[in-house]
Amino acid sequence: MWSRTKSFARRWWHQLTSMRTALLLLLALALASIPGSVFPQRTIAPEKVNAYYLENPDLAPWLDRIWFFDVYSSPWFSAIYLLLMVSLIGCITPRMRDIIRQLRQRVPDAPSRMSILPFHRKGASVPTQEAARKALKSERWRTTVHEKDGATTIAAEKGYLREVGNLAFHISLVGILVGMAMSSFFTWYGYRILSEGPQQAFCNNLQQYDEYGLGPYVDENELPAFCLELQDFRSEFQKGQPTQFEGDIRWTHDGEEGDYTIRVNHPLSFDGTNVFLIGQGYTPVATYTDKYGASTTIRAPFLPDDAAMNSQGALKFPDVNIDPETGEADTLGQVGFEATLVPTFDPDTEMLLGSEPELNNPVLALNAFRGDLGMDTGLPQSVYTLDEGMMEKGLLEPVDGETQVIGVGDTYTLDDGSTLTFDGVEQYAVLQVRYDPSQGILLGTAILLMVSLVPMLAVRRRRFWVRFNADGTVEYGGLTKTEYDGFPDECAELITDIAPEDDKSSQPTGSESKEQTS
Repeated sequence: MWSRTKSFARRWWHQLTSMRTALLLLLALALASIPGSVFPQRTIAPEKVNAYYLENPDLAPWLDRIWFFDVYSSPWFSAIYLLLMVSLIGCITPRMRDIIRQLRQRVPDAPSRMSILPFHRKGASVPTQEAARKALKSERWRTTVHEKDGATTIAAEKGYLREVGNLAFHISLVGILVGMAMSSFFTWYGYRILSEGPQQAFCNNLQQYDEYGLGPYVDENELPAFCLELQDFRSEFQKGQPTQFEGDIRWTHDGEEGDYTIRVNHPLSFDGTNVFLIGQGYTPVATYTDKYGASTTIRAPFLPDDAAMNSQGALKFPDVNIDPETGEADTLGQVGFEATLVPTFDPDTEMLLGSEPELNNPVLALNAFRGDLGMDTGLPQSVYTLDEGMMEKGLLEPVDGETQVIGVGDTYTLDDGSTLTFDGVEQYAVLQVRYDPSQGILLGTAILLMVSLVPMLAVRRRRFWVRFNADGTVEYGGLTKTEYDGFPDECAELITDIAPEDDKSSQPTGSESKEQTS
């Protein structure tokens, strides 16, 4: 029973570690990655997964059961990934042993009948053995001398770099897999919309991120401690397209502080954690004065809808209309506005939305709602929209059915005498904070993979022999593992280097003789 189990395990191990299996697993991994590109992934864009659920309420639950929204953490993807890594390691290990053994071994002797070799020629003159070895070594051939039956054979071999490149290529594949696994386990990231001003500054903790993701082995209590403040943000446009945007960042880290101008592809770094600038937008500033005369000023970032930076957002005032005499708030007295920010409004056209992203004539298009904003339920909700569930329940109703358009400094007066004043527009930067310990490994293995392709494609393994026979004649023979057109010419040039007085075309035999006869 034990012998049958051992034989079964050995047979399946050889099958798993064969190059054919590795190629099939690599193809399977590529096919398994397709759903991750077709369907939104929770680790990257959870809001898109929620939107997919709303658009496909019947299909989405079934896709979720088979991990199509978490492809790269699914059991089936992990199984293929692990099997591929084991298969590659199983392929590499014996190949590495073989290369080391071959490098330590002597170059083998030529066959007794050298005429069976693909390249064979008899020399017209007899060079010295020293001249033959010197000529071969000058061309970086590894040589060994064999003595047999009164004949002396100088065996030479070249092209081991091809095998080394092949081995390095497969090692780089394993390195890439290891790097990707490290990235999945130890990487963390966070997105933050950072508006201008000290009151909008944030520190590096999960509660202050708009969105974040942690690898399974990341401890949130060990994140690097730093704080950022966006002091100024500048953007330049040409024909409606952004040409440059950058922000002046004030940072503090480990008791130190400094200034940094952050730009695209110029991140700010702390202990291996990089802060990237990946986008921009506008933050309207508005002041709401309720019916009791209490004023509240907020800064609400809006999301751009198009290249002209026409942006959608919401202005929410949950703590308003509090009776100053009783101190009690009307639960249905909360106020919210669905709003559109138009950076460049043209009053001479009937179009509300602008076509230019610059802040030349910003306006707010407002729809007012009063009631319960749903912010006291404890459930998370988007900062960019009002709660549609409250609207459907009739707990949040429109104040009037008309859209009001106001510019900077203008005031919108509601039916109860409360007002909303458009104070101005600030800019914000979209920051991505990311730590990925696998970047060095992935970069190094990717470079190794590209470099290893050169010897794999350009170098060819071949052997060459010079035999000094007992009767005083000399023979030359050549053998290559990979056929290529230039091998006979290379061998002929070696003969010329060894015996310059020889005619290249003298006494061809073997395969060369057959080719000339045909």
